[in-house]
Amino acid sequence: MAPLRQCWTCEGSNLYPCHPEPARAVSPARRIVRRVRSKLLPGPCTLCGHLSGTRVGEAWLCDACGWRYGDVPDTDLPLPQVEVVYYLRFDTRVKIGTSRRPRQRIASIRHQELLAFERGGRSVEQQRHREFASAREGGEWFTLNDEVRAHVGRVRAVGEPWQLYARWLSEALRGAASP
Repeated sequence: MAPLRQCWTCEGSNLYPCHPEPARAVSPARRIVRRVRSKLLPGPCTLCGHLSGTRVGEAWLCDACGWRYGDVPDTDLPLPQVEVVYYLRFDTRVKIGTSRRPRQRIASIRHQELLAFERGGRSVEQQRHREFASAREGGEWFTLNDEVRAHVGRVRAVGEPWQLYARWLSEALRGAASP
């Protein structure tokens, strides 16, 4: 009789009781990496704190940032800096700015809502300032007109700002190239 093992959907999770399933002998050439629908990670992601993940082969990947569950960023090294262009709304105005430390920067600016993040630095920010020059009120503040609203909508459609930032940070830590 074949030895018993945990089923592949529950393996490694302390949150759900798993059921034993007989192990099957499979040649390495016939192994298929199974991708499971999103489920709860065994614990919060060490990078972003998100709780849901996807099982890919033997690894769990965080759904929010793509970080491999169980990997720990080297605390002796500084986190990589990811430049973002941020869009903050205050009343009927939008501030288009850039930062390498968005949490710190956004906390220091009076605003009502974080609308979106766009990956990029000063050159992307300046391009947006030129693009919306007709709506400029002064400095980095713009009137929230239809043109600005449409652009923010397109940028926001890519994803929720903090989840995007977590994903970009994860990519930078892994050394992955990203546009």
